[in-house]
Amino acid sequence: MKVLVISMVFTVVFSGGFALFGKNTAPADIGSVLEPIRERYDLPALAGGIVTSDGIVAQGAVGVRKYGTETPVTINDEFHLGSDTKAMTATIIAMLVEKGKLSWSMTLSDALPELATTMDPAYRSVTLDQLLAHRAGFTDNSWPIGETFQSMHNLPGSPRDQRWKYAQMILKEAPTKARPGEFLYSNRSYAIAGVIAERTSNIPWERMMQSWLFEPLGMDTCGFGAMGTPGKIDQPWQHTLSEKMHNPIGPGPLSDNPVVIAPAGLVHCSVGDWAKFIQSHLRGEKGLPGILRPDTFKMLHTAYGDYGFGWMTVQRSWGGGRVLTHAGSNNQSYAVVWMAPLRDFAVLVMTNQGGDEAFKACDETAFALINYRNVDRQP
Repeated sequence: MKVLVISMVFTVVFSGGFALFGKNTAPADIGSVLEPIRERYDLPALAGGIVTSDGIVAQGAVGVRKYGTETPVTINDEFHLGSDTKAMTATIIAMLVEKGKLSWSMTLSDALPELATTMDPAYRSVTLDQLLAHRAGFTDNSWPIGETFQSMHNLPGSPRDQRWKYAQMILKEAPTKARPGEFLYSNRSYAIAGVIAERTSNIPWERMMQSWLFEPLGMDTCGFGAMGTPGKIDQPWQHTLSEKMHNPIGPGPLSDNPVVIAPAGLVHCSVGDWAKFIQSHLRGEKGLPGILRPDTFKMLHTAYGDYGFGWMTVQRSWGGGRVLTHAGSNNQSYAVVWMAPLRDFAVLVMTNQGGDEAFKACDETAFALINYRNVDRQP
């Protein structure tokens, strides 16, 4: 299996306006918008949603859980978020900052004092905000030198133990592709952020995600790694595509990346539950109360250049200017979010297939959702 990646080049150029929706109405069913795109790209399944600070206003899920079968997906089915997990890990870090346990200017040597003398000197003065903005100087290769996807899966101990061992390995390695302060996207950055959160709180990252994020927001379908039960088709299977041949990948211990990079991208959930997380960020932008203070949410949406705290920042006229976006994939699934705080809405798209066709389909779906109009919800 390849390592977790994110496409940092977003090719769709959106045009047109955005939909305004009424409050306190049931979400519109956008299956009719999704299905033609799913068919055109021959995806097993496709899910999407539109959300505002008031909640999800439109959603849909079409297709099947496993290509070649007739088991349909449902609106509550879970899809892999890949690197869209990063914004969630950054939110957990922000909670620790609000509690006074961490600060954005804290250095890695202060945040991980046990490793201060063994980490490469280049990393010692890297600050927490630089880490989350991919400016720590880490290589873009997720695995330590001499290690593999398989060897990382075989590390002993609990997920927390494995991440601690991983941190010891990668912090000893000198920067190889960038100097601290320069941008280079790397899963290592968010893996280390997860370790910092665990050492600071003495709570495993997975438990923090559940108790600090998923439960308060009512995100009941969220979990980690591949979706579903081994041997069953009770959730969407992931897929790869090889010369137009769909290769279903059943859930199991090796059907996702190792837990050492879980904080960088191992969350799965339904489109509706992902929307609840995005809604919390839109509420923060409007100055409304939530799991963080509004000023903290605004900090999370501040970019160092074009990237910061789990979000890439771009300019789009349909969003009124500044728009936040991120994509995620473990090469077997794909998900993308576009959030327009100035217009108070976001679109989410998810599929259970990786590769170029999934990327193109999700971009096209995002375009369709941004331009979507529901007659009953026009102002």
